[in-house]
Amino acid sequence: MSRRGLACAVAALALSTVPVAVLSPSAMSQEVSPEQQESTPQAQEPEDLPGLIERMADVAQRVSAKGEEVKELEDELAESEKAIEELDRKAEEAHRSSEDASAAVAAQQERIDALAQKRYRRNAASTSVSAALNANDVASAVERMGYLGALSKAAKREEDAMVAASAAADDAHQEAVDAAEEARRKRDELQDQRDTVLKEKAELEEQQKELEATVDGLSPEAREAWIQHFGGSSGLDLAALADGSGSAAVEAALTRIGAPYGWGATGPDAFDCSGLMVWSYQQMGKSIPRTSQAQLAGGTPVPMDQLQPGDIVGYYPGVTHVGMYVGDGQVVHASTYGVPVAVVPLNSMPVQGAVRY
Repeated sequence: MSRRGLACAVAALALSTVPVAVLSPSAMSQEVSPEQQESTPQAQEPEDLPGLIERMADVAQRVSAKGEEVKELEDELAESEKAIEELDRKAEEAHRSSEDASAAVAAQQERIDALAQKRYRRNAASTSVSAALNANDVASAVERMGYLGALSKAAKREEDAMVAASAAADDAHQEAVDAAEEARRKRDELQDQRDTVLKEKAELEEQQKELEATVDGLSPEAREAWIQHFGGSSGLDLAALADGSGSAAVEAALTRIGAPYGWGATGPDAFDCSGLMVWSYQQMGKSIPRTSQAQLAGGTPVPMDQLQPGDIVGYYPGVTHVGMYVGDGQVVHASTYGVPVAVVPLNSMPVQGAVRY
């Protein structure tokens, strides 16, 4: 849905909050004068409450999805900054290596030049031939010629190796610099995306406030209908589920049943959907990605008919929501504002896949 469509949905939601207040028996039993009838909006029938809840749930899901998108970009930006720091460090090391290699080549060239000048000045040692002629015997002449020739070749090989190493160091430095620049370019793109999403989120936060106000203003009966729309844990033996799960993450998550929902919260007193997964796995000493999309992308994919307690299940297109499988065809999740953490049927929402950590 476009932002315009979403705004329309929220506007309809806000207008629909009026009938919730006029559905109480006391309000319906009051007599209304003709003048009041002309100035008072027509009350909708009580059966419109399910429609109101559907619209509220749609807005809540979209606000949560946008929040997950923002968190995903923030995580990517944080990783991008770390990558840039590492690449800058490697570029600096490569730069120092390049300078050291160049200095070694220069020093070797100085040694070769000094040797050549020394040989030229002394003449007797300027060539291997003159050295041989000055030898006392043939064996000494051969030895001197071989030694001086080998020394000259060795010096040349060493110089060539140093030149090659210097060139390689220069190339490595340039590659590191290019990689750092590319990382910065990608970082800037992510920053632009994040800025755009934050503007969208700012608009959604206004709708979020309207949603919260609507939920807070519901009558007890309507509030219960709102909670029941997302299922509940009634009738389940949660202790048996925890004991039989064999998963420390499941055991931790089930201790949070009844905890309130909090946008972006990671516990221990309030949670959003992915925050509950992060906290539960932390209790068993394991770190998992922060967002719903990253959580489903980061684990090992699991077929739905092979689920085990502790597996994370992704919901809705784009994986904007997650829950944890606890066994017996149930998942525990933090659904939305005004609805506490609960256990619900696995297929109560559109499943997108599951992973194991």
